Amino acid sequence: MEFFLATGAELVTLADEVAKCLWRRKIATGHGQGSILVDRSLEAQAPRSSDGAHLSVPQLRQGEQARRHHTYAALDLGTNNCRLLVARPTGEGFRVIDAFSRIVRLGEGLGASGSLHVNAMGRAVDALAVCAQKMRDRRVDRARLIATEACRAADNGLLFVERVLKETGLDLEIVDRETEARLAAAGCIPLIDRNLDGVVLFDIGGGSSEIVWLDIDPADRNRQPKVRGWTSLPVGVVTLSERHGGVRVTRESFERMVDDVSGMLASFAHREAIAKRVRRLHLLGTSGTVTTMAGIHLELPRYDRRRVDGLWMSRGEIDDVLERLLDMTYEERVANACIGPERADLVMAGCAIFEAIRRAFPCERLRVADRGLREGLLVQMMQEDRVWRHNGAGRNP
Repeated sequence: MEFFLATGAELVTLADEVAKCLWRRKIATGHGQGSILVDRSLEAQAPRSSDGAHLSVPQLRQGEQARRHHTYAALDLGTNNCRLLVARPTGEGFRVIDAFSRIVRLGEGLGASGSLHVNAMGRAVDALAVCAQKMRDRRVDRARLIATEACRAADNGLLFVERVLKETGLDLEIVDRETEARLAAAGCIPLIDRNLDGVVLFDIGGGSSEIVWLDIDPADRNRQPKVRGWTSLPVGVVTLSERHGGVRVTRESFERMVDDVSGMLASFAHREAIAKRVRRLHLLGTSGTVTTMAGIHLELPRYDRRRVDGLWMSRGEIDDVLERLLDMTYEERVANACIGPERADLVMAGCAIFEAIRRAFPCERLRVADRGLREGLLVQMMQEDRVWRHNGAGRNP
């Protein structure tokens, strides 16, 4: 799997924004909602060796050729999923050489208890141990390992991070919501339609959902997208389904979920500015919700990332998929190859969040991204290491 960046200049613009965002927050502020840890991103977080000792982190090699031989890893531990990408730079982007994804539901029950449950932490540690082994096998020497909403919100989030370090050797970094939003945007740059005036990008997670407005200045001959505003909603597929129920979803209960999320969106400061230009924008969704809907739209017998990533869907096509999902029973969702038993009780909550976003920003088209935060992490690290020497135009995926 190979990713190509649209242009080197675009890469620099958003990667620099992310780096500045991290620098402003390079301080420990305790634990709980919105808490972050000291930024450990500028050096690789190496796993432990078999005897329990931390593996040493090589210093960055000197010279262009040496930098291009780094093996990079990006890990995202969210409320619902644990995901890893391992990649090496190529001339215009990077090539993924290994990947891992597992549903762990780390945030299960978090909304009611305020704490990570012992069983959920166990599932997450098991998945992280697999990631650590993959990183050892691939000889990763440059990495960022981040945790998001579940660890931000839980009163035992920092204790969990310490447990992960002790049991797997992986030193997780809890990032704030703005950083999460900007990293997701950085990973999706190549999918933005530069013939329009911008994009409303959204990432529906397990415990939070990020929305980013990227604007394209028509006076800029390179038409580079720039972040104009962002917001983070304190709701995701896990928390919303636990609040309203995700197994037996009626049209009435679905509308209650949509109304719940719409109330959170009402306070987005840039909403009116976006609404004035909505005819010249498109939506860009990076989440399991939109990739699932794309798979159903394509009637895939099994999920195929190559057909889903970058797919355009019209408003009518989205409406059709949503109607099909609302007509499905829980058992039919379980049996659907693009949903399955692990997502059957979460997909309708994700659709409700998406529907609230669609109603707030009624764009005619959606582009589906099976990429996002992990790709943004890889882009940022490679930008820091200056593995791309020039800013000439590259290829779109």
